[in-house]
Amino acid sequence: MSDSLERLYHAVVAAKDLDPSTSRTARLFQRGPAKMARKVAEEAIEVLLDAVGGDTEAVVRESADLLYNLSVLWVAAGVRPQDVWDEMDRRERSQGIAEKLPKSAGTKSRRAPPQAA
Repeated sequence: MSDSLERLYHAVVAAKDLDPSTSRTARLFQRGPAKMARKVAEEAIEVLLDAVGGDTEAVVRESADLLYNLSVLWVAAGVRPQDVWDEMDRRERSQGIAEKLPKSAGTKSRRAPPQAA
């Protein structure tokens, strides 16, 4: 699996500077990280809806779209697949592979801090 994602990642890197009129990937890079993030969110929602609806084939198709858009976002953010695999290895050592680490007080958050009364 990680082999396929590595190939996808490198294909995205190779396509990012192509002509946006002929490359969907280049067009996403031209539109910027906000558009990329929206595409990841849209695909994730489609996966969820298809899963809830019990449409396994659609979950497979939409998951592939999600991984493509996530790879585009990774490239734009300077994240390599190996960075993600390393984090997964770290989590497996501390919690087990099938567990998500709990959020800690030191976890970076995008939420605004509470306002003082």
